[in-house]
Parts: sequence; C-alpha cells; structure tokens
Amino acid sequence: MEQSEYKNINHLKSTEEASGLKNSTLGTGGNSRDRAPLFIIKIGGNIIDNEANLNSFLKDFASINANKILVHGGGKIATKIGDQLGIKSNYINGRRITDEATIDLVTMVYGGLVNKKIVARLQAHHCNAIGLTGADANIIPAIKRPVKEIDYGFAGDVKEKELRVDTLNILLANNLTPIIAPLTHDCNGQMLNTNADTIASSLAIALSEIYDVRLIYCFEKKGVLENVDDNNSVITLITKDKYQQLKQNNKLFDGIIPKIDNAFAAIKSGVSEVLIGDANDLLQNITTDTIGTLIK
Repeated sequence: MEQSEYKNINHLKSTEEASGLKNSTLGTGGNSRDRAPLFIIKIGGNIIDNEANLNSFLKDFASINANKILVHGGGKIATKIGDQLGIKSNYINGRRITDEATIDLVTMVYGGLVNKKIVARLQAHHCNAIGLTGADANIIPAIKRPVKEIDYGFAGDVKEKELRVDTLNILLANNLTPIIAPLTHDCNGQMLNTNADTIASSLAIALSEIYDVRLIYCFEKKGVLENVDDNNSVITLITKDKYQQLKQNNKLFDGIIPKIDNAFAAIKSGVSEVLIGDANDLLQNITTDTIGTLIK
C-alpha cells in the first residue's frame, strides 16, 4: 500500500466486506474447508536473541503467502536489559515475577525494542507488518492474576471471550500483518505481562470462528523431544494419551509442558492443527509434510 492510502481510516474495508463474510456461514460455524487459512506463529526469546536465526526466520515468515499473525516473546532480552538497569529478574517455577519495575521494563522491551525491531525487519522483506500490544485497540483485555499461593505481580490472564477478533480481522483483510507483543491490559490503565504461548493459543481459538487456523510454536528444537539432549529424537505425534504417558514417565522438560497444554486447549476449541517445531523449518512445515511435532 502507498502511504496515501492510510490518510483516511474509513477507507479500510469493513470486516465483512474485506473477508467476504457477508451472507456466509463463516464465523457462525462454517466448515473449516470454506474458510481462508490463517497461520498464527509464536517465536520465543532464544530465536529473538540470535540475530542470524531471527533474520532467517523473519525472511521465511514474510514469504508466507497467506493471512498470518506473529506472536513474540523476548524474555532473554528483558533479562539482559534489566541487568544493565539494575532490575533483577525473579522467577518461581520458571515464571517471571512481574513487580512494578519489571512491568515497566517488559513494556519497554517487548512493546518497544523487540516489537518494533521485528516490524522494521519485516517491512524490509515487503511484509506490511503492524506492531501491537494487547492494549492497542483493546485487542487483548486481561485480568491481573489473583494471588493464591504465589503472587506473580502484574501478570495478566487473558479474557478469552473479549478478544477483539473484529479488529484483527480488519487488519488481516487489509493486508496488514499483526505482530503482537506478550503484553495485555486490565482496561483500567494497567499493562500486564502475559505468557506469549497463551496469547497465541487464545488468538487461535478466537479466530478459528472465522479462519481455518494453524497454530505453530517455533523454537530452537526440532520439536518435542523424547530425549532433550538428542535433537533428532522428535516425537512426531502427540495425542492426549501419549501426552499423559510422557508426563508420567518424566519425559518432558518443564518449558515444553505449557506449550503442549495450550496446544490441546486450542485443538479442543476448534483450531485445525497445532505444530511445535524448529523456527528454521517453518516453510517446510507449512508447505510440505511436517517434520516437527503435531498435536492432535
């Protein structure tokens, strides 16, 4: 699009006009084969923190000729910058404790540095990306996580039934690619730190009412591994029964369990397919037989 096309927001196509939903069954239970495909892809800090891997991934992502949304993390960079600023990172059970200083830090790093770097690089690859947090256009409202045994501070739990699917659909239908930082808000002026895996799953579930959604979790491993030290020990398919068996036998490392939990939640709620795999294999996993881990 030329810059002049953005002068009047009213020129943007409406949700129905742009996606062809008017007088159709899409969004009201239409068959997935009748819906346009949508890839929701999540990348984590290990990819973002490696310039070569990030650049390679973004080039591949930009080349996907379909509707797409990218959800990113950035915890490693937040920790690094926090150390430089004297803001210590505290974790319990692998989850960041988000105190007042930390919510300011991650808002700056996730919503600013990381998000805009990704957007700028995608623009260089001719992908018309738009960077967002959950507060922008109120796309991802959340509630501050209640204190139970642990106080996680300004951590947000997504209000899944209040996601602004209409807004995201308008962006997609007008050839804008949302790049979403792992930040939400409480609708009362407070930013919240929210798990990027959960955001990706929640968006996939909500948008599956309109699109044929494939959710892909990209990280530095080939997939879910039988042996964490052997990158070739990929488990190609995980069913519910297989998942319970793997957990009982302590075959899964802690970081992968939330991804699989989110994957099964997405499948249960209408997402067509969930894949966990290597960011370097993105295009192969989209265009040919998958070489990562399929969740069913």
